[in-house]
Amino acid sequence: MDALLLARWQFGITSVYHFLFVPLTLGLSILVAIMETIYVRTGDETYKNMARFWGRLFLINFAMGVVTGIVQEFHFGMNWSEYSRFVGDIFGAPLAVEALAAFFLESTFLGLWIFGWEKLSPALHAACIWLVAFASNLSAFWILVANSFMQEPVGFTLRNGRAEMTDFFALLTNPHVLYQFPHTVLAGFVTAAFFVMGISAYHLLRQSQLEPFRRSFRLALIMGLIGSLLVAGIGHLQGQHLVATQPMKMAAAEALWDSADPAPLALVALVDQENQQNNLEIKIPALTSFLAYNSFRGEVKGLKELQAAAAEQYGPGNYIPPVAPVFWSFRLMIAAGLWLILLSLYSLYLWRKGLLESRPLVLKALLWSIPIPYLANTAGWFVAEVGRYPWIVYGLQRLEAAVSPGVSATAILTTLVAFTLLYGLLAVVDVYLLAKYARQGVVEQPPAGKMHPSGEVSLWI
Repeated sequence: MDALLLARWQFGITSVYHFLFVPLTLGLSILVAIMETIYVRTGDETYKNMARFWGRLFLINFAMGVVTGIVQEFHFGMNWSEYSRFVGDIFGAPLAVEALAAFFLESTFLGLWIFGWEKLSPALHAACIWLVAFASNLSAFWILVANSFMQEPVGFTLRNGRAEMTDFFALLTNPHVLYQFPHTVLAGFVTAAFFVMGISAYHLLRQSQLEPFRRSFRLALIMGLIGSLLVAGIGHLQGQHLVATQPMKMAAAEALWDSADPAPLALVALVDQENQQNNLEIKIPALTSFLAYNSFRGEVKGLKELQAAAAEQYGPGNYIPPVAPVFWSFRLMIAAGLWLILLSLYSLYLWRKGLLESRPLVLKALLWSIPIPYLANTAGWFVAEVGRYPWIVYGLQRLEAAVSPGVSATAILTTLVAFTLLYGLLAVVDVYLLAKYARQGVVEQPPAGKMHPSGEVSLWI
């Protein structure tokens, strides 16, 4: 293997691993904030205990996300130095703001929230977790601003072989980020919702601590249903935008080799990239045109025509991404999303009828569906990043021009193996801790004002 391929594998593994933690952080922080706000407004201690329980799981997940995120940023200087040199002025700005503002805000108020129980007023303590939730999602915005420049470069000029920023506001209003940010954040809400629903279903199956987990389930069900419907709607709009701005990626996602009007949608296909054709296709006529234009008529360009156009514009070369992985990842994402929507709707129906707890199969399905949003998130990330091949910055810099020239394949292979083993160990620790505390359930705390029995000496009051 050459250094470029190994560097791509290493960054891909790091990114996928890091992205396992980010969506849950985005959504679970919101749910914990909602629970604590209800406690502040009603004085109901059950919601306080719920916020403590889910907050502990949030902290475990957050810590793992921070560790893997730091390693990820080292890649840009180590394995992708030419990329950093080319877009450092642009890529560094949103990352710096993310670190200085969002991450600083997130870490500061998370510390206050952890150590502020019974020391801050309930309202002020609840404000801390809301600021953590706001900062977590703000952090995602800045990361996606940086990533969106790689997908759809705006607000720059090329000077002395580098891309230099000319319009910071254009970066913030990049059309790509306006679709990608809500799509990603809402996917995080869905991930957290099914995480809470699955663990709540586990306790409902065991008939343990029914009241806090019934309430947890109800809140998560509302978030999961609304979130999954909005993710699908915004994903549809994002796909239409990509047809106009990255037609090669969408043609790969549909394994559409020849331009067509109307264009069919292949439900399944055996992709033969070498001969540029599909075998054993099952197609729905005109559906790709409908998804692209909200009309059953309209031309969708195929990979062959797009390859010829790219070669004419950028010079000789292969501009077609790996079609089969992008095609199947796209379908995995869609199938997972449909499953989550249907499961949410059926769970809502059973909940309103008062039948949910008498349907153990549904509760088990909810428990075993905890990984489904993670699969959808990873598949979506794969479509977005691999579908951009051969570009690291779309239309500006190819992958082979971005890798560090002085780093050997042996060095990358060594760190790749080391990081993969380390990540595997961390994954085991993470799953163990989450499962351990999730099984323990809600620990009821003494009502506020009764934390310190009369006569006991305290360092705090």
